[in-house]
Amino acid sequence: MTFKLTLCKLNSEMCPTVETLEDGRVKIGEAPEFAYLTKEQWNLLVDNVKENRLPKLS
Repeated sequence: MTFKLTLCKLNSEMCPTVETLEDGRVKIGEAPEFAYLTKEQWNLLVDNVKENRLPKLS
């Protein structure tokens, strides 16, 4: 499954994104600063979000 998600409602060219890559990694960030997660790391993050283990910041 491939996807690209923009993380703000403004111009998608000026916002951080979450995007799957052909090699299975997930790229998160905004040029030129990106973080790359493996499929396992991404799935762990998703599990933690779904289980409400990550609090919202105020």
